[in-house]
Amino acid sequence: MEYRKLGATGINVSVFGFGCGAVGGLMVRGEPADRVRAVGRALDAGVNYFDTAALYGNGLSEQHLGQALRELHAAPYIGTKARLAEAELADIPAGIRRSLDASLQRLGRDNVTLLQLHNSIGARAQGGAGVSPQAFREQVLPTFDALVAEGKIRYHGITAVGDSGALRAAMEQGGFDTAQVPFNLLNPTAGHGVPPAAGDQDFSQILNIAPLAGIGTIAIRVLAGGALSGAAQRHAIASPPPAPIGTSADYAGDLARAARFQPLVDRGYAASLNEAATRFARSHRGVSTVLVGLSELAHLETALAAIDKGDLPPEAMALLRQLWAA
Repeated sequence: MEYRKLGATGINVSVFGFGCGAVGGLMVRGEPADRVRAVGRALDAGVNYFDTAALYGNGLSEQHLGQALRELHAAPYIGTKARLAEAELADIPAGIRRSLDASLQRLGRDNVTLLQLHNSIGARAQGGAGVSPQAFREQVLPTFDALVAEGKIRYHGITAVGDSGALRAAMEQGGFDTAQVPFNLLNPTAGHGVPPAAGDQDFSQILNIAPLAGIGTIAIRVLAGGALSGAAQRHAIASPPPAPIGTSADYAGDLARAARFQPLVDRGYAASLNEAATRFARSHRGVSTVLVGLSELAHLETALAAIDKGDLPPEAMALLRQLWAA
């Protein structure tokens, strides 16, 4: 397993990050024995970063991750998130503290490695209220810093969704440790200077800004919610098709666009579209870790094999630039 620096935190994280979200569903709806086997296999493979959130399964992801880690007597790095409801924006510090305390109780821990704001910055996102840039600087960051001082969290960050200008400004100003950044073959604008496709959000190369501010980056949506698996059929315990983030108007649009990247497979640069998407995300030097969601143990093995094959070769990246331009 390859390890990379998580910004200026001083810790090194596995380039593969274990995603415990509801889209894949293993850590929310999977059988207890399957969850433990998958977490144990990931740990054996060298995975040391696990991503969860209060939102995933209304807390079930955190609860199940905590149970699995206790059974395995393991203590890897854990990142979780706080998403505030509209009513909680009237008292942001209290909302963050309530969310963290509930997360720690579900995880069965006194602290976590990383706490991230799950709300969008500067605009509303699907399913959550937006936090203004001013509130982020004046209320969110001081609360996070206080929680670090209290020993409840070691580091803090954001999920980089919302208004592109506000996100870029936040990254340039810094003051936080990490950013989860949507980054995939369909929309590479967080890391590459290519025009976004019609309707896509331009993430303004924030993956290239982050290292300058000492911010570690966590690549998310690398499979576009499953669309870049290339298969319309959803796994039995996966969520329904999720709303896209930064790409097409709907999941069906993302699925149709994914087929355009089949030449990566046809020319032998990857064994599958899934592999190509995973290796693409890890190929950017600004990415610290790549989150991959799972529905079953076989998905973990597929992702680990893709990660172990390394970055996409230069010839594949040249082909991608042609595909993006077209």
